Amino acid sequence: MKKSIDRLRLAQFGNLELLAKQVVEGFITGMHKSPFHGFSVEFAEHRIYNTGESSRHVDWKLYGRTDKLFTKKYEEETNLRCQIVIDQSSSMYFPKNGDLTKFEFSVYAAASFIELLKRQRDAVGLTFIDESIEVHTENKTSLAHHKYLYSLLENRLKDYEPMNKKGSSLANCLHDIAELTHRRSLILIFTDLLSDPDHIDALFQAIQHLKHNKHEVVLFNVLASSTELNFELEDRPYDLIDMETGEKMKIQPLEIREQYQALTQQYFKEVAEKCTQYGIDFTQATIEEGYGPVLLSYLLKRQKMR
Repeated sequence: MKKSIDRLRLAQFGNLELLAKQVVEGFITGMHKSPFHGFSVEFAEHRIYNTGESSRHVDWKLYGRTDKLFTKKYEEETNLRCQIVIDQSSSMYFPKNGDLTKFEFSVYAAASFIELLKRQRDAVGLTFIDESIEVHTENKTSLAHHKYLYSLLENRLKDYEPMNKKGSSLANCLHDIAELTHRRSLILIFTDLLSDPDHIDALFQAIQHLKHNKHEVVLFNVLASSTELNFELEDRPYDLIDMETGEKMKIQPLEIREQYQALTQQYFKEVAEKCTQYGIDFTQATIEEGYGPVLLSYLLKRQKMR
């Protein structure tokens, strides 16, 4: 499909940063026109001057326009450290029909977060996981580091198809991230959570490890809602293939739709309730709804952390 080709062209020619800027600008414009008008989405590069401090970094040009004293913010004055974790297991490459996949959605959301964090002078790092941690960068604020992160994301889009069927060891990877991330950070996790429901306790033990190490956690449950939540398939036989194991199953959607929807809703309700119990921000990020809910969840979390 043309949309898929265009997205891959963006990655090929290194325009992911430009795309992220467009997403963020559109989001900010929409915020100003919404009931959230006045919400803190103007990402200031200045802070109010405090009486008694050095006037060395006062922005006198801004003073001439506003008659108010502000000092310039520099990279060492980081407000927040953020680590973006992307699940790249095989199930994240669904749907494979030319539409946006869960993995692509997560990559574009991560690129948008990098743009937001850059505007706020916050430090950002990136981690890719499947059965283990494949890539883990420190969170930094430099422009060179941002360029490096964009290149990592673009390379993942170029290598679009997973070479091998990969499962997800999310819990084990989060334990490792807790040890690798030494300074208190906001951990943003993008995953579909489509693993064995019996492993849910292990997942929350790993998240508790992050919380014990003073990190804040936002869990983005990335899904294609039309199929994975609502099971909106045509009324005809299907051969379903597990993208992580290769296991095949013949199904007739009409026969199992109601039971599937009930079990799926029950599972994700349990996940959401456990997140509330453990003080974790949980957002069901469906591809169909776009990036607005994801970016808004982050901004609300950041407001709480001030």
